[in-house]
Amino acid sequence: MARAVHDQSEQSDRDDRIRDRLDSYFATMGMGFNAYLERRNRMEEMRRLSALPDDELQALGVTRADIPAHVFRDLFDL
Repeated sequence: MARAVHDQSEQSDRDDRIRDRLDSYFATMGMGFNAYLERRNRMEEMRRLSALPDDELQALGVTRADIPAHVFRDLFDL
């Protein structure tokens, strides 16, 4: 039981970091509040990519810092 609580806490911390990166990314793209729905809909892909080791990201041609741009590339023609 204690492990499950710890795992939930770790996932919550990771999600917070992912949300922070997304907020920063959207701010640089000139988007604000309206980005909430897009962020919510793509959070699973953000989690999946964020969990990959750097060498697997590199094989995809993505850096950790580029994950938001990669996930949302269709919105901004990137």
